[in-house]
Amino acid sequence: MPLTMNREVFITCAVTGSGGTQDRSPHVPRSPKEIAESAIEAARAGAAVVHCHVRDPETGAPSRRLDYYHEVTDRIREAEVDVVLNLTAGMGGDMVFGPTERPLPLREEGTDMIGAAERVEHVKQCLPEICTLDCGTMNFAEADYVMTNTPGMLQAMGRMMTHLGVKPEIEAFDTGHLWYAKQLVADGILDSPALVQLCMGVPWGAPDDMNTFMAMVNNVPDDWTFSAFALGRNQMAYVAASVLAGGNVRVGLEDNLWLDKGVLATNAQLVERAVGIIERMGARVIGPEAVRDKLGLVKRAPAA
Repeated sequence: MPLTMNREVFITCAVTGSGGTQDRSPHVPRSPKEIAESAIEAARAGAAVVHCHVRDPETGAPSRRLDYYHEVTDRIREAEVDVVLNLTAGMGGDMVFGPTERPLPLREEGTDMIGAAERVEHVKQCLPEICTLDCGTMNFAEADYVMTNTPGMLQAMGRMMTHLGVKPEIEAFDTGHLWYAKQLVADGILDSPALVQLCMGVPWGAPDDMNTFMAMVNNVPDDWTFSAFALGRNQMAYVAASVLAGGNVRVGLEDNLWLDKGVLATNAQLVERAVGIIERMGARVIGPEAVRDKLGLVKRAPAA
């Protein structure tokens, strides 16, 4: 399939994530204030979209507390810089099984399984322009951990997001996730054209080689908008790869801690590096208003 390079590219910065990176770099934000400030700095550096999780301010562990989401959302919306807000809805589907000969009951440590309405409650209350929808179940890194997103759960969450007027960003970790995303659109649960994030190199989803990446790209409908990222050392390579394949880009400390060998990055530095790559390829980095026009997003006002 011939490649059509994207000439107008938006950058998403994934600010902090939920992985165990909090003790590996002093630049990984923990508190709502730190997360918002890092997101605002990324926006000033050229990110049109900021993708936010929240963490416990003391331990850095992933959190679902509604007051943390409210504080992050309010601080970003009250900032002088404009940016599209994208909140995760991926929390609350974690299953950790017991030993291989006795997998049940599930281990309490690490297991966090809640209902669809609770998984979307912060989205309902904060009303970001975008929220993520992890479009499938997969083995995820650790030996006994499963990221759980059943068809029934995805249908329920997708309907809620559509009803709220929040654009789902379909997180596709493998080709089957794209297959099911297209079914959600065909069933009228998600609106078309959809928004997709191709997640490359996440164990044990799609590996980040070019053959697999292009298989993912070729499974995205032509009228949908896609972005892509890879983890660690391949983060910046995938800035170039995604633009060349017709997509947009994601960088940030959720996916990669390093600017160069031995040099820990900030979110703003990663965005600046991505801007340079995109512009040297002859493309233009677009801002939040252009992204809203492109994706049909509704900007929400700061809380009264």
